[in-house]
Amino acid sequence: MAIPKLRAVGRNEQSQKPAVPKTVTVAATDGSRRELLVAMRSRVATAVEDPNTPARDLAALTRRLMEIAKDIEVLDVKDAEEADCGAANDETFDAEAI
Repeated sequence: MAIPKLRAVGRNEQSQKPAVPKTVTVAATDGSRRELLVAMRSRVATAVEDPNTPARDLAALTRRLMEIAKDIEVLDVKDAEEADCGAANDETFDAEAI
């Protein structure tokens, strides 16, 4: 995941507060697939780091964490490709051709 570059806020511009991550329940109810995956990743990562998590569960939790991270990456690549494709199509659009 790319880290956004920091810059000074312009004179007529307001700073943006970072979005508060959704819980798994909220993301499952009214979030996007990506928001649900991000919430699940956070929840599973918390369980993996918890010293009270039984050792027998760590392998399955770690495997699931990696699967979720891969699913998020796939969605991000797909979204980036669609954005690039949309931008390319916009540049070649000729309104007079209609």
